[in-house]
Amino acid sequence: KMSIKVRFAPSPTGKLHVGNVRAAIVTWLFARKNNGHFMLRIDDTDMERSKEEYVDAIQSDLTWLGLTWDSFARQSQRWDRYNQVIADLKEKGRLYPCYETEEELALKRKSLMSRSLPPIYDRGSLNLTADQIAKFEAEGRKPHWRFKLEHTPIEWNDLVRGDVKFHGKDLSDPVLIREDGSPLYHLCSVIDDIDFKMSHIIRGEDHVANTATHVQMFEAIGAKVPQFAHYALLSGKDGGKLSKRLGALGIQEMRDEMGLEPMAINSLIAKLGTSDNIEAFDSLDALVADFDFSKFSRTMARFDHDELERLNTKIIQSMPFEVAKKRLSDIGLNDADQEFWLVARRNITKIGDAKEWWDVTRGVVSPVIDDKDFTATISGLLPEGNWDENTWSEWLNSIKANTDRKGKMLFMPIRQALTGMDHGPELKDMLPLIGPEKAKKRLQGIAA
Repeated sequence: KMSIKVRFAPSPTGKLHVGNVRAAIVTWLFARKNNGHFMLRIDDTDMERSKEEYVDAIQSDLTWLGLTWDSFARQSQRWDRYNQVIADLKEKGRLYPCYETEEELALKRKSLMSRSLPPIYDRGSLNLTADQIAKFEAEGRKPHWRFKLEHTPIEWNDLVRGDVKFHGKDLSDPVLIREDGSPLYHLCSVIDDIDFKMSHIIRGEDHVANTATHVQMFEAIGAKVPQFAHYALLSGKDGGKLSKRLGALGIQEMRDEMGLEPMAINSLIAKLGTSDNIEAFDSLDALVADFDFSKFSRTMARFDHDELERLNTKIIQSMPFEVAKKRLSDIGLNDADQEFWLVARRNITKIGDAKEWWDVTRGVVSPVIDDKDFTATISGLLPEGNWDENTWSEWLNSIKANTDRKGKMLFMPIRQALTGMDHGPELKDMLPLIGPEKAKKRLQGIAA
């Protein structure tokens, strides 16, 4: 059986967002399902835009999501290896220098497109004479280097798309080295995938054409071509292109600002674009057990932020106290107990929402009382004995039988006295948590 080894390879030029974290989740699930090896590789060859703070943020976000890695590598530590392969490809004639400027290349593309021809590079630089090259060099032009594709069929069986076919003559020779001599992502990525013995490359379908050129790079370097899986991209909930706002929705933003649970994100992303129903999962193990590329569709998957919120609510409302305890402690509710949590979780959508419940039920409230006679009367009607989920209805029935209040004139004074607010959590759920002692004091206008 093939030894599975895969990688998630983000560039540290920004923080993880919906689009690239999908690659991380899908790749990680595939690795774990097959008892494989998951590598986190930082593609930081863009020295100008790469920042260490983003490297730290990427690792922090993956850890929060539960996506542990088995090995770690950075492209910036592998320049010697890249230069070795570059020299070899130049010697073989698979890398060749090109002297066209951006303006000249743009004119070539425009001319081809005006004739309804595909904008494929014409390999004009292969026909340059020594004198022409010397003239360009004298002008101060620095060459960029292209990979010379073989004009032969390029085929592979994709785990999502099935049989994929290209032909070398229908593709432009890709630029692999910039004018300043630095290699581009494509070459470094292929070299890394070879050296780290990646068995599968998993990414979005927008890379399919790139993969066609990568196949020939693997072959030119003398390596076995890995297997590929290109999943469909995301769309907005209306089926249109995913908006930049949602597409750039960051994991850190989801965690720190929106208060979402990691498993809400994992649950949605893992099932997007598959034949499985989208539902809330409480562990990654359950998602691993369900994972199968045969379930992936080739149509765009719809990312619905409302769906994310719905999953988050389900996860919160079924979260056991053993799990919630640390989360509550993180927001300052160190003394929260199971009784409090089991009531609070039914009425919140985010862990942070529990603080309002805590402040009202276990904190000190300054009651608001406009009618002391009314609150004194209903204080005397409070039920005796242990309070439970039936206490509110029992008390309310007694109040209705002994007063002529109803509607807002009935409920608002009770709420203001017990909570000090005009709105908030359900009184029927709060009353058992507030308890008889605090309730009586608050109804008497005493802060408690």
